[in-house]
Amino acid sequence: MSMTDAGPRTSDLGLSFGLTGGLASGKSTVARYFHEQGAHIIDADRVGHELIETGQPAHQAIIERFGQGILDPDGRINRIKLGAKVFADPQNLEILNTILHPRIIARMQELAARRQRSDSHAVVIIDAPLIFESGMEATLCKVIVAWCHPEQQVQRWMAKTGASREDAEQRIKAQMPLAEKLRRADYSIDCTGSLEESRAQAKALYLELRRIVEKGHAGE
Repeated sequence: MSMTDAGPRTSDLGLSFGLTGGLASGKSTVARYFHEQGAHIIDADRVGHELIETGQPAHQAIIERFGQGILDPDGRINRIKLGAKVFADPQNLEILNTILHPRIIARMQELAARRQRSDSHAVVIIDAPLIFESGMEATLCKVIVAWCHPEQQVQRWMAKTGASREDAEQRIKAQMPLAEKLRRADYSIDCTGSLEESRAQAKALYLELRRIVEKGHAGE
């Protein structure tokens, strides 16, 4: 675990923290370890999936841009078909992000505020792959990056999904380089080693996040 010495940023999400990383870099595993310690996790991917369901405003906006070919027979958006379109074309990915990001951020702000109203001392962590790309970092108190080596990302993604190396490399290339995310991070968790090593880092960092929350309330 590494960290910067900067104090907490002023946050639109109160004393909420961001957790990000690259494709198959260990982010979701680290989120699970934080949850084990007692953190409240808000999963941006899950929020995004909910926002593209039939009847949601983003659903129709995406269809209008990407066509009927991305739909399943029941009219729901097929995320695999949509992913094939956007990860093969940076312009398409930018358009999709323009549609989804403002809605995802607004929904996460709502969920974080709700949790903090019910438990003002909760450690709320926003688990999101595109914190820096979307500008969300400005809304968060601190940002944590989970990272591993690029070849580990490729191998883990292939093992997890059965995807080809080409698909994995294409998706990684479409993301901000992990080195840049690490440069901008307040904390980092090294996921190149064993699961127990990652868990130990998350456990230690959770104590630091709790101290930040408690200190923030002590200063009110």
